[in-house]
Order: sequence, then C-alpha cells, then structure tokens
Amino acid sequence: MKPFTGRSFLTLLDYTPEEIEALLDLAASLKQKKQSGKKHRLCKGKNVALLFEKTSTRTRCAFEVAAADLGMHAVYLDPKSSQMGKKESIADTARVLGRMFDGIEYRGYGQEIVEDLARYSGVPVWNGLTNEYHPTQILADFLTIREVFGKLEGVKLVYFGDARYNMGNSLMIGCAKMGLHFVACAPEKYFPDAALRDKCKAIASETGAVLEFLTDPEEAVKDAQVLYTDVWVSMGEPDEVWSERIADLTPYRVTSWLMDKAAPDAVFMHCLPAFHDLKTSIGREVYEKFGIDCMEVTDEVFEGPRSIVFDEAENRLHTIKAVMAASLAE
Repeated sequence: MKPFTGRSFLTLLDYTPEEIEALLDLAASLKQKKQSGKKHRLCKGKNVALLFEKTSTRTRCAFEVAAADLGMHAVYLDPKSSQMGKKESIADTARVLGRMFDGIEYRGYGQEIVEDLARYSGVPVWNGLTNEYHPTQILADFLTIREVFGKLEGVKLVYFGDARYNMGNSLMIGCAKMGLHFVACAPEKYFPDAALRDKCKAIASETGAVLEFLTDPEEAVKDAQVLYTDVWVSMGEPDEVWSERIADLTPYRVTSWLMDKAAPDAVFMHCLPAFHDLKTSIGREVYEKFGIDCMEVTDEVFEGPRSIVFDEAENRLHTIKAVMAASLAE
C-alpha cells in the first residue's frame, strides 16, 4: 500500500505525522472488519518470520493472529531456535531469512540489530521492541487514545517512572510527531537522553506539540488526560537495580490520589505486564524483599473504572496488523 510498500517499521522517527495517522486509520478499519467478521486476507500466501530474543505475550500473539487474519503464515523463532549472533552473524541471518520470508519481526536488544536486519534482509522488518524503541506499542496507545478522546492533538499524556528507554523514548517521539502534550515525570536521572529530547523538541516546534520534563508528580498531573507508566526494571537488567529503582520511583507510582489530581476524564494506561498485586512470582519476591504489594501502579487504579489497559492491549493486534498490511499488501 503506497507509500508504505516494502518499508520497514523501525522507529517512529522514520515516519511523518501524516503517515502515522494513515497507519492509525488503517488499523481502525481493520479492527472494524475483525469485529464484524469480515475477512481481510490482504497478504494471502505470504510468509513472515517472528524473531524473538526477548519473550512476550502481547507482541507474539498480536503478530501471529494478525498474520493469520491477513492470510499469512508466521514462523516463530525463539532464542533457542536461531543461531543469530551466536554461530551466525546478524547480517548472514538477515540474508538467509530474506530469501525465505516476505517480512521479519524482531523483538530483542539493541536497535542496531533491527537496523542490520533491515539493511541486509531485503524485506520489510518490523520492530517489536528494542532497548531504545517500541514503535508498535505507541501505535496501539495512540489508537486507544483516539478512541477515547476522539483526537490526539492537544491531549496531555504524563509518563511516570523510568523514561530513559524504549517506552519513554517512543512515547516522547510519538507525542512530538502527533502534537500531544507530553510530560516525563521522574527524577532527572531517569529523563530521556538529552540528544533525543532535542530532536523531539525540534519536531514539536513544527507540530505544535508540548514537551515537558518534571520531577513533581502533583505538578505534572495537573489537567492530564492520560496517566501512563511501565515496569520499573526492564527485561535483562540485573537484580541489583531493584532496590535503587524502588527507592527512586515509589514517589512516582500511579495511585488513586494521583488520578484524582488529573483531569476529570483522565484514563490510566500501561503497556503491560504490570506489577499491581502479588499474583506473580516476581511480585511476591519483591514483597518478601521490600515489603511492598505493588510497584508502578496500585491495584485500585489498575482494576479501576478509568483503566483502559486491556483496550490498549487488544489494539496491539489491530495496529500491528496495519503495519504488516501496509508493508506487504499488494
């Protein structure tokens, strides 16, 4: 589908606001078709590789179901199913997969890996998450926000917690591109990289977006329509960081008190999984070590009427489907 045919989806920095809007429109259309039972096998007969160096529930399920709905065959490769980076270089793996598949999804570590896959494979590559960026999640977030508020431009979104990595980076980029009011609220050492902030400020100057970086949660949440957070410790980080993150970020936990300080129509969002109770092994382990029964969000907020996390999770399917269809449909 022009202008997307054959293009990779590696970071929202590569896409214009108009192109992002077009992908959201396509996702909304495909969602309506899915819900009405109308078939949309736009990529019938094609094959895609799903290359996962980091496991995931939502990303894997969304790509596999999206591929099936579009009429494609998906092959899942977990860390034990591929020699990439061990016995075979990324470039060599890319060239092999590119000869066998029409598209490749990658979820794993450094952004340079997904960039090399795109450089050497000769087929579209889709970023399912790297350390630096998580663009498919942002499309799902924006589709969800648009469904709730009827727009993106001018909506105030506050991200609480560690904003240095993929979610903080990608939300900041997406908000800058689409004219939202983005606030990163955390201790200063958890703000996004200064160079990326400057790049996003330059984008915001053209789109009318507002970018702020604040340390006071009560100041940040004033008039906020979206309160967003994520886990405090990312996959692959050492256990030693837990005590530091809990000490630093507990004041930035999303609570009912904080929700009540936001706009009357404020909603809560989280890319999941969330540590909001003791029903996980990690949650119980943290409770035993640190005596807290939740981390980045309280159970009251997560399970409350203003939480839209499962609408957001469902929209991973529809937006990922849109990305693949845009790249591959004829």
